[in-house]
Amino acid sequence: MSTVSESYLVGLIGEGITASLTPPMHEAEAAHQGLHYLYRPVDLEVVGRPGTDVGALLAAGRDLGFNAFNITHPCKQLVLAHLDEVAPEAAALGAVNTVLVRDGRFVGHNTDRSGFAAGFRAELPGAATDTVVQVGTGGAGAAVAAALLSEGVATLHLVDLDPERAAERAAALRTMFPDRQVLAAAPAELAELVPAADGVVNTTPVGMHHHPGTPFDPALLDGTQWVADVVYLPVATALVTAARAAGCRVLDGGHMAVGQAADAFALITGRRPDRARMRAHFLSLLGERRPAPAAR
Repeated sequence: MSTVSESYLVGLIGEGITASLTPPMHEAEAAHQGLHYLYRPVDLEVVGRPGTDVGALLAAGRDLGFNAFNITHPCKQLVLAHLDEVAPEAAALGAVNTVLVRDGRFVGHNTDRSGFAAGFRAELPGAATDTVVQVGTGGAGAAVAAALLSEGVATLHLVDLDPERAAERAAALRTMFPDRQVLAAAPAELAELVPAADGVVNTTPVGMHHHPGTPFDPALLDGTQWVADVVYLPVATALVTAARAAGCRVLDGGHMAVGQAADAFALITGRRPDRARMRAHFLSLLGERRPAPAAR
């Protein structure tokens, strides 16, 4: 267990993350707990380094006294080759978003899966899970897919612009969840899959400030589906807005953002974070209030 005399130096390695809300969320929660905690983004675009340099950046951070790093796009899979140890769940997912520096060694974890699952249970209780469509199978997509299956999804359709990646991810998930049906599908199939699904999840960057739009035609939503998004800048993405307008139950990307941050904070400090407090701070950072629940 950490003591107040300890201090923490933590970083976030990724592309286009200067405006990330993860650093202030960590720092605010640490302040509430009386911890000395400094969290800094290492934006690949700002420092002029490619994602393949993630190993060198980790080594430099270790030498400078960093305690841990969060890892995001495009490094969640690239970082695996540079770790001394990987938690079994992260190894199974093939993606790491948290690296602890322990006695000079790098230990990888994945809190995306647990972060999404926590938000799903809290915000979509009783949601039907017979058939779900997920768009995107990258690093975040792998974690979300595993979370969905662990939360009871019986049939999961994985859709990606890269059909080979979707097929590989589906095969890996069938190994992890042999009692579930995981199928790869092409984007052209969304017109049939979405109307017939209980839920639809976006794990692509589409909807972000730098990637505006929706990952599929929101006219396919008829209000019977629940919809989840992992994008949180903005938290009211075009998909989230359209889903609410259609009467769908919605899980916005802020829940995964807070959930993964809370679980990473616990790994780094050994302290239990106050998730409700972190969510409230997250919303205050966005300058938004929680929207009224959609009709159910």
